Amino acid sequence: MLQVHSKDGSPITADTDIAADLNLDSLAVMNLLMDIEERFDVSIPLNVVPEIRTVGELARAIGDAKEGT
Repeated sequence: MLQVHSKDGSPITADTDIAADLNLDSLAVMNLLMDIEERFDVSIPLNVVPEIRTVGELARAIGDAKEGT
């Protein structure tokens, strides 16, 4: 899902910055989040979204949403 956004095919790691390294603007990030919510059947609270900068933080937010925290 994220690999298509990699600038030069570089591997995506937990430290990959979603906006800077994947060259996604705020609209693309919101679309990505909606796709993730649908795919994983979760709802990521809007107040958490500004805190998500890296792929690792996104993975934690998904995990937290799955656990209901």
